[in-house]
Amino acid sequence: MHIEAIEVIPLRVPLLRTFRGSYYQMSSRCTIITRLRTDEGVVGECYNGDDDDAQATIVNIIEREVAPRVLGRDLFNVEGCWEAMLPATFNILRDRSLATKAIACVDSAIWDAFGKAIGQPLYRLWGGYRDALPVIAIGGYYGASVGEIGAEMEFYRRLGLAGCKFKVGGAVVDEDVRRVRAAREAAGDDFILLVDANQGYTRDEAIRFCRLAEGLNLRWFEEPCRWYDDRRSMRDVRQIGGMPIAAGQSEIGRQGVRDLMIDGAIDVCNFDASWSGGPTEWRRVAGMASAFNVQMGHHEEPQISAHLLAAIPHGTYVECFHPDRDPVFWQLIANRPPIQDGLYPVPSGPGFGLELDPAFIARYRL
Repeated sequence: MHIEAIEVIPLRVPLLRTFRGSYYQMSSRCTIITRLRTDEGVVGECYNGDDDDAQATIVNIIEREVAPRVLGRDLFNVEGCWEAMLPATFNILRDRSLATKAIACVDSAIWDAFGKAIGQPLYRLWGGYRDALPVIAIGGYYGASVGEIGAEMEFYRRLGLAGCKFKVGGAVVDEDVRRVRAAREAAGDDFILLVDANQGYTRDEAIRFCRLAEGLNLRWFEEPCRWYDDRRSMRDVRQIGGMPIAAGQSEIGRQGVRDLMIDGAIDVCNFDASWSGGPTEWRRVAGMASAFNVQMGHHEEPQISAHLLAAIPHGTYVECFHPDRDPVFWQLIANRPPIQDGLYPVPSGPGFGLELDPAFIARYRL
């Protein structure tokens, strides 16, 4: 079975308000649908990523550099297809992450077609360790009052979610701890609460946060330190602060994650398949993590992460957003399985098991 054609469909959905993290903000939700057709009529498709400014560039890389390298290739030779796409990353005058994101789009579509061709969901093909995972929201964005923070946590509980990854790193440490404490008090002790600084703190600020947040039962502290020396700084925060550390989403390949593990900087790796070469590269990282006794998470993208995390014994949580923050997940997937008692059932259809709503696509297609 050979790859015959690849179509790319960029979407942009305006958000109802601007969501602000430590040093960034989002006012739209963008993604790219990649649709692949084989010579035997099998169609694979998936959506990947959340780039805004770079979306057109990624589409261009797919259409001009990545897709032509896999057309005519055997669908089942996934590794060969991945290696054929890799030269798109060799351009030294371009941000390499743009090419890894382009590869991720096509790699995801290849895997979806692979699963459909043999009639199996991908989580089973990749290991089949479980068929449901705890699901948490990414929330706690800046601008909310203490009362609004409490109401947000209560909303997630009513939605059936198991927890929340809460934004910090954009205020002084004492204020951030006050915000997290308000979330814990509103959500209760049985609610999974994590924090994510998006590289917002210095090393010393992150250590101070750990000390002040002691007793709040935080599952992990994600990307606590500034980008320019984050690996060594996270190692220090992990050893001195005593809180589990998560990182990996900002790496674009297995080599960067390898160094995080070798240096003892992380307890959880949240490598992002949509940013970093697709499910093929993510699964390599997951195998490496098992050798270092590091758990696997996944930065956002529940449509892909559910299958990847459910396939392995060291997977953690599926991450989603508030419906206002990610209308794509809540509205594009026509057959999204219902969340039950904090668990997200992995779609059981072949491939990623997704049915994408054509009306939503038509409305927000660029």
